[in-house]
Amino acid sequence: MALYLIGDVQGCAAPLDRLLDKIAFSPSRDALVLLGDLVNRGPDSLSVLRRARALGASAQSLLGNHDLHLLGVAHGDRKASRKDTFAQLLGAPDRGELLEWLRHQHMALHRRIGGADLLMVHAGLAPQWSVNDTLARAAELEAVLRGPDFGAFLANMYGNEPHRWDDGLRGDARLRVIVNALTRMRFCSADGHMEFETKDGAANPPAGHMPWFDVPGRRTKDATVAFGHWSTLGWVSRPDIISTDTGCVWGGQLSAVRIGATLAERELIQVACPQAQKPG
Repeated sequence: MALYLIGDVQGCAAPLDRLLDKIAFSPSRDALVLLGDLVNRGPDSLSVLRRARALGASAQSLLGNHDLHLLGVAHGDRKASRKDTFAQLLGAPDRGELLEWLRHQHMALHRRIGGADLLMVHAGLAPQWSVNDTLARAAELEAVLRGPDFGAFLANMYGNEPHRWDDGLRGDARLRVIVNALTRMRFCSADGHMEFETKDGAANPPAGHMPWFDVPGRRTKDATVAFGHWSTLGWVSRPDIISTDTGCVWGGQLSAVRIGATLAERELIQVACPQAQKPG
């Protein structure tokens, strides 16, 4: 049995099919985690969701910012933008089943491999959170998304504030910080202030900020955190992080990482992607 992690697909169904063929993925033998942003910007979000759902229990997915945006638009809490490319999905006869499947996916996942922690999120982590804190915060959000009042959450999900996690936060403010850390963050200050405007690579942080994974004293530093979301960062493999968004939708690569018996055993497998969208 092999565990594969795949970065942001973003509606690029044909590259996903080629990548699954290249790794010879077997639903009966292997496990797959899609690290969020299954949909949007690319040409065929409908086929991506159908393929992911059809893989059944062998595949799990994280929810990224584009996936949550789709849910917000579908529920009528957000207007689609001119850059959104999921209109075909919203008009599909199996729209209801696919969106129901999507909202029951995960905000974070965790595995013990070779005695070490693998923590999987779409974007980032508040530096104040431990592995257990992250899983607890993710579970709070998952319970809301899967519950009867998820529409009220989607209506209040958007916004950059509060900028920093605090254990005393409650209600919409608390959920908004959780969703922003897990699905939107790239840069963070030493005291945990999240910055959302800058999309450059790690070498060009905004003043007073740094990549979230380089914050001194980050409480998840002893785990390996796998994430996507950051195409300008690209593929990075070091003991504490695995960065998997290699810009498929922008004409880059779609990447899978095969995890071996220990977290140090990593194999990168990629397929080229025709440019589906212009950066911006």
